[in-house]
Amino acid sequence: MGSKKKDTSEAGKSCCLKICLSGLRKFKRQQRCFLCMKLKFFTRIRRFLQSKAARKQYGSSASDHSNKLRIVNNTDEEEDLVVEKTESELDGSMALQKSVKRLHFGSWEEKEMAAKAIEKLAQEDVKVRKLMAELGVIHMLVSMVDTEVVGRRLAAIKALIELADGTFTNKELMLEAGILSKLPKDIDAVDDQTRHEFAELLLSLSSISNTPFSLAKTEVLQFLIAILESATSIETKETCLGVACNLSAVLENARPLVSNGTVHTLLKLSSFKELSEKALAALGHLVLTLMGKKAMEDSSMVPESLIEILTWENKPKCQELSAYILMILAHQSSTQRDKMSKAGIVPVLLEVSLLGSPLAQKRAMKLLQWFKDERQAKMGPHSGPQTARIAIGSPLHPREAQEGKKMMKNLVKQSLHKNMEMITRRANAAGDSSNLKSLVLSTSSKSLPY
Repeated sequence: MGSKKKDTSEAGKSCCLKICLSGLRKFKRQQRCFLCMKLKFFTRIRRFLQSKAARKQYGSSASDHSNKLRIVNNTDEEEDLVVEKTESELDGSMALQKSVKRLHFGSWEEKEMAAKAIEKLAQEDVKVRKLMAELGVIHMLVSMVDTEVVGRRLAAIKALIELADGTFTNKELMLEAGILSKLPKDIDAVDDQTRHEFAELLLSLSSISNTPFSLAKTEVLQFLIAILESATSIETKETCLGVACNLSAVLENARPLVSNGTVHTLLKLSSFKELSEKALAALGHLVLTLMGKKAMEDSSMVPESLIEILTWENKPKCQELSAYILMILAHQSSTQRDKMSKAGIVPVLLEVSLLGSPLAQKRAMKLLQWFKDERQAKMGPHSGPQTARIAIGSPLHPREAQEGKKMMKNLVKQSLHKNMEMITRRANAAGDSSNLKSLVLSTSSKSLPY
């Protein structure tokens, strides 16, 4: 019995020893793997920076080659410059290694300093930005965006903006890391600078296409609309309108944009001359979809606000976009043409067809042709008074006809006056066209009311 107990105890001890040894081997193996990963990490950085230094030192152009020959043969000063360049690139290598290490393993204060350093380093080259993405910088910066410390969050957003510049892969990694879920829910709790930086980052991300990640999410659209309807700076609103324009260019984004009330917000902002062009560009994308067109037709601001934009002589691009939207709305829709006619679009279109840009004139004349054809269709194939039609609302009253003739004469005289002034200025730059102006104005009884 004693020998059996002794054998059992020895077997237990040997088993415990084996377990300890296996655990020790596993720990050493994990430690070796960690050291190998760390070694590969710094080797990759060193190799990249060495190749960059070699590229700068041994360029392919003939001028660089001749300069290097002179450095080798003659001048000690240029040799000193080469040494200084090598030292600066080594300093850049050390700065990159230090920044990435701090971002991964440092404290929050060190992470903030590392984000600022990465922002500066990312401005150098696209390859540097791609290398940083391979080293896992983007996921760490995205996690920093969620912090409530304003300075730390700003540093992370600015670094992400630089890393997203010119690289589709980095933008995909940011979307994959969940940057859209980090947008602030309450705009009032965010300062103006943070709003602007978020808008800049969204503008960069919204420029990519053929991505599996949808940017027209509810949180993104609510963030944009909240900024556009708040008392934010014009620059930030312009950036948000750029995001909306990029999103509206994708057909699949039309439904979420319309359902979140983007059309109403864009129509309001189109009345401001500083923001009108980008707002109208986004509306021009949405009006091509059934949902977007329906939302504009049901809006109380249409067509009055768009007709008002047609009168902006100093904004030809806005006139062209407004005329384009009105064309889409009026096409094959007698209801919309009636609304436009009652809102007084015909005299405005006459003015644009005479004084607008070539594209605006073409679109205005197309609309006028539609109104003319519709009026002729209502009048019937024969001439003469149409008493049954007059009751419906056709503008055939003698007083209205007389006012239309006067307005047309005034438009023609105004166009003639502007053309004659232009000819006079070209013929005699130093001359004064006031006499010509008084001569033309004396022939008209009154000027246009707009």
